[in-house]
Order: sequence, then structure tokens, then C-alpha cells
Amino acid sequence: MANLLWLQGGACSGNTMSFLNAEEPSACDLVTDFGINVLWHPSLGMELGDNLQQMLRDCISGKIKLDIFVFEGSVVQAPDGSGEWNRFAGRAMKDWVQELSDVSDFVVAIGDCATWGGIPATAPNPSESVGLQFLKRDHGGFLGRDFKSKAGLPVINIPGCPAHPDWVTQILVGVATGHAGDVTLDEFQRPKTFFQSFTQTGCTRNMHFAYKVSATEFGQRKGCLFYDLGCRGPMTHSPCNRILWNRQSSKTRAGMPCMGCTEPEFPFFDLAPGTVFKTQTVMGVPKDLPEGVDKKGYIKLTGAAKTAAPQWAEEDMFVV
Repeated sequence: MANLLWLQGGACSGNTMSFLNAEEPSACDLVTDFGINVLWHPSLGMELGDNLQQMLRDCISGKIKLDIFVFEGSVVQAPDGSGEWNRFAGRAMKDWVQELSDVSDFVVAIGDCATWGGIPATAPNPSESVGLQFLKRDHGGFLGRDFKSKAGLPVINIPGCPAHPDWVTQILVGVATGHAGDVTLDEFQRPKTFFQSFTQTGCTRNMHFAYKVSATEFGQRKGCLFYDLGCRGPMTHSPCNRILWNRQSSKTRAGMPCMGCTEPEFPFFDLAPGTVFKTQTVMGVPKDLPEGVDKKGYIKLTGAAKTAAPQWAEEDMFVV
């Protein structure tokens, strides 16, 4: 039996809603099939008031062993580093986060706010929000660069806005069942099993990408969303087209550009007007190119692809 505690900082509850929709395995499967004991969760926990505070203190003292500490939302440090803008169970949430992280075998950050700071950390960041171990791309998070949990691992980051529910439950099962050693992390502490490939992997619009045929409207069933509508699928590490949402679809399959929400820089361009859903270009070349492609190579590839584009690539096609 692995004890799991889930707290929520500066957040919209989107990752909790996503988690409760998990299917492989489901949130119930964690309890019935994989021996995870959910000590408390903001939407599921039964304890309130003094009982909750006592349970948290018992975890910190070691009276209750804390195997997995899950945190959703940013760590709010305002005003002036006190954290008083986000109080929970009688004190600043950040103080609970520090002490619970120190006694946990594993610490797991769920969603962009907990991993990189997310939208709350967007400039000017009045809430002084940070992620658990990162602030955007830098190791400037609340717990610090050198933090490691009692099991010797840094914070396991599962980003996304929200994170896909099955990414969450599969990592929790792996950790709870003694397979943490199989969870290898990338430079941003994301599990490689989910974040080594790109959103573009498995995208049904790849044939349009190859021939540089662009979609011009949301929901359009033809064309690639990268060239005009700001899709970040070729630069974003996620399995959104391999592990489909609701087992049915993904943003790009539905005609919605990938917003790159699993990358530390999300939201890109600080949500400045005219920068969202519009590909930023310089002399007709996208400012951000697919990973590993340089400007000269892109221009050569584009010329060849447009010359070779077949007629069917310009036609309407049904993509699930």
C-alpha cells in the first residue's frame, strides 16, 4: 500500500478534472488494483479543518508514511515571499509544500503550473508564482535545483494544460508499484516514455506538412496547421497524437493548433496580441522551426515540397 497525498496551489483545478477522467488506468483502479491509498485530495478528501491539519502534521512527523506527494498548481510566494496569498489549512501553502516534499519518497508535479509556473508565472507575475523545481526553462522553482526526494529522484514533472489523465495515472502506478527505476527523465524531468517524441508524431496531417500545404481556418479538414495558424506540433514534446484524448482525438486532429503546452515556455510570447494562433515569420520563414531543422535547410525543403505537392494534398480530407 502506497500512501498518496495530493495538494493544489495556484491552479484552476484543470488537472484534477483531467485526472478524474483517466481510463488506463482509472483513478478508481489506482485504489482497487494498484494499492494506492489516497490520503487526501482536494476533490476527494473527506477530512476537513483540524482533522486535515493533523493528518498533514502526521505526514511531516513520519507518523503517517508519505510515499507520493502530488502537487497541482503553481507555488504562490506573494506577497514579498510570504506565500500569504495562498493559505491552506491554517498556514501558507508553500510551507506545507516544503515540509511534505522533504518527507516524501516521491514528489510529482502535475500540469504546467506545478512544473514550470504556467500561466500564473507569466510576466509580470504578481503572485510570484513558480513551479516546484522550475521557473519556465530555468531551475528557478520553489524547491531549488538540488532538491531530491527521499527516493533520490528530483521532482517528476508531468506537464500539460492540463496533463493527459493517463500520463498521470500510469506514472503514479509505476512509482507506487516499485518501478520508479524504469521512469527515465529528460532534461526537464519529464518521463521520456511520454515526452521523447513530438506532438506531430501520429498527427493525421503529416502528409500536408510534408508538402507544405497549409490549413487556413480552424476546424478545416485539410492542410497543416503549422504554416499559418501557429501550430507548435513539430516543436512540442508530447504524445497527444499517440495517446489520444478521450480515446478519440487530439487538438490537431480536430483542427485546433497545438499550443505547445508541455514545453517550459508555455504560454509562448506571453500571450501578446496577435501572437496566438498565428505563425510568427521572418521574411516568410517561421521564427520557430521544427527541432533539428535550420533555416537554410527549411528553405530548401520548402521549395522542393511545394514543387512536388500532389493535387490530393490540396483537397479536403476527413481526418478523425
